Amino acid sequence: MTIRESIFPSHPCRRHPLYVGMLLALILPAAAVHSATADPAVDSDQKKEVAQLGSIVVSAPDYVPKETNGAAKSNVPLIETPQSVTVITRDQIDLLDWQNLSQVVRYTSGVIGENYGPDPRYDWLTLRGFYPPEYIDGLQAPIGSVSNVGVDLYGFQNVEVLKGPSSTLYGLSPPGGIVNLTSRRPEAQFSGELQAQYGSYANTQLAADFTGPLDADGRFLGRITALWFDKGTQAHGVDTDRYYIAPALTWVISPETNLTWLSYFQHDDVYGDGGGFLPIYGVDAPNPLGRVPTSTNLGEPDYNHFDRDQYGVGYDFNHKFNDDWRFEQNLKYFSSDVKIKQIYGAGLASNADGSLNYGLVNRYNFPFNENVKSFNVDSRVEGKIVSGSVKQDLLVGLDYRRYTDDSEFGFAVAPPLDLFHPVYGNIGTPPAQLFPYVNEVQKQTGLYVQDQIKIDRLVVTLGGREDNVNTASSGTSSTNNKFTYHAGLNYLFDGGIAPYVSYATSFQPTPGADYDKNLFKPSEGNQVEAGIKYQPSLGPGKSLLFTAAAYDLTQKNVLTADPAHLFFSVQTGEVEVKGIELEAVARFNETWSFNAAYTYTDSEVTKATDASLGKELVQVPKQMLSALVDYTQQEGSLAGLGGSLGMRYVGKSYGDSFNQFPAPSVVLWDATVHYNLDKWVMQLNVANLFDKEYLSRCSSTSQCFYGLRRAANFTITRKF
Repeated sequence: MTIRESIFPSHPCRRHPLYVGMLLALILPAAAVHSATADPAVDSDQKKEVAQLGSIVVSAPDYVPKETNGAAKSNVPLIETPQSVTVITRDQIDLLDWQNLSQVVRYTSGVIGENYGPDPRYDWLTLRGFYPPEYIDGLQAPIGSVSNVGVDLYGFQNVEVLKGPSSTLYGLSPPGGIVNLTSRRPEAQFSGELQAQYGSYANTQLAADFTGPLDADGRFLGRITALWFDKGTQAHGVDTDRYYIAPALTWVISPETNLTWLSYFQHDDVYGDGGGFLPIYGVDAPNPLGRVPTSTNLGEPDYNHFDRDQYGVGYDFNHKFNDDWRFEQNLKYFSSDVKIKQIYGAGLASNADGSLNYGLVNRYNFPFNENVKSFNVDSRVEGKIVSGSVKQDLLVGLDYRRYTDDSEFGFAVAPPLDLFHPVYGNIGTPPAQLFPYVNEVQKQTGLYVQDQIKIDRLVVTLGGREDNVNTASSGTSSTNNKFTYHAGLNYLFDGGIAPYVSYATSFQPTPGADYDKNLFKPSEGNQVEAGIKYQPSLGPGKSLLFTAAAYDLTQKNVLTADPAHLFFSVQTGEVEVKGIELEAVARFNETWSFNAAYTYTDSEVTKATDASLGKELVQVPKQMLSALVDYTQQEGSLAGLGGSLGMRYVGKSYGDSFNQFPAPSVVLWDATVHYNLDKWVMQLNVANLFDKEYLSRCSSTSQCFYGLRRAANFTITRKF
């Protein structure tokens, strides 16, 4: 087992009622803010549309996205973007009660979440075969040994999944793509909500969000978003606590200039969780003593503890020189401090004769601490150039990131535990000393240019970027200079049809060195993609977006085992991923909503020196299919009452690189009942409606993880 594998479980926390009082103290003053007489934040077309809807119960007017900011670092219509992009709006998140990134992508093509079952600490995603790094407001989050930070979804307005290479605008990243979260921001008109939730596994949650002007002139706009929860999980003896608060302030310096200060602070405690790590016998292979319950916890409820403090503080600044040129700058300082004490399962123990003891599990004790800090600043100038029938949107930017990762670990053998009748309390002797794991400082500077050229109905997008990355890690240092680029072509037909084709490249530094102490080169990716987007104008209250994409991507300079030197690697590996993705989202007159997605993925290790050659990539199902329909009654005494039903099919996938441990396909159902009454919203959301027991993955005979059993949450929200 690698050190990275041993920090991949799931955990929960204890309760702090003091946080509830602090939350309310912050919220109540904001609730008293008066409404402004004007609302510059509301689009005029949206006002007309709402007026024409008349007496319709409006619950999700922005359910269907129209624009993306992440794909171009400026607002661009989705049908003019030569890249497959999924935008999950706050309306979708609220209606379907998605609480983390792993859940958000349930009805999205090309990406799969919940790779390790229910995990209250992190969001495990696989995007086109790779782990996508997480970005917050266009800046890379403080990711360390895990490619995401587990920040609470309640603090964000939307989620953008950028599929395929995105290095031209964002620098170092894998070829599968990235995920960007956009923070809730202050608005010029007062609004807010108070929310309470209770559900399965003693889920208790309070949340609030208020925004509006802070002065009579509307020069200062404020927003406060806060959340507290105390939850369990399906594993016995696990408790998780979280409090999250995100103050934001906008200063409208002039009609052409504004500055928005953004921040978030989150604390997590997860107590008692062994993280899964179940033996395969009794989970996905026969065990003569029976099936291992999904509630099995091989950790120590009174010893195991995951403690995390993370925050981000910074600003977004923009200045409009004139109608054609503007300057924008995003700056943020991130910090994430994680401390883990964990005893977890290490496979079945052996009897004296060497045979397996099917009722006894070995265990390890693995403390792990990690401190990640990151300073990010991205400055860019955007301009419009018109020359006859040719229109250009030119973007020139420079970004800088300084990243540090300090981590340490310990290791010891813990006493074994009865698999079916565990008796806790015997933790053995914890490691007396922790040893350095990663000590890394990385500086990245990137200069990028993108030009979107419109000639009548033809849209040509060209972009290039030069990166300089300096990395100092555990006594070694390296410098990598890399040029990446993308090119795309869209054609806008009448009726909202837009076919496109694109080519893009990516790169990602590879830490470490080979046997001869030669530092590894960055891995390189390239992708060709073709597709079609359809977003017609259907009239007030009706929205539809359909996308179809086919792609072929390759990653080179992949590490593979050194056949001549045990425990070393050489950089001669290569992987290829080909796929087809279909996706649709629609909303009609606030009555019917639809989400649907289909994914076909063919992944293969095309070059390797070990048994992974020719195998599929880890946690990449060949096929996935999902569909959801929601209905809201608009007339009569039951106006505002509605519900949804969703189906998710996840095909067979492998939990290890040698494809020895398949997870069988599974069909899951989700359901929602919701009722809008004036300013009150009540809803009951049920995931895995029929309580299907299923395997999320097995990475080895000692590392198996169950998927999430049925989980029901009742939420009541008061709108203001």
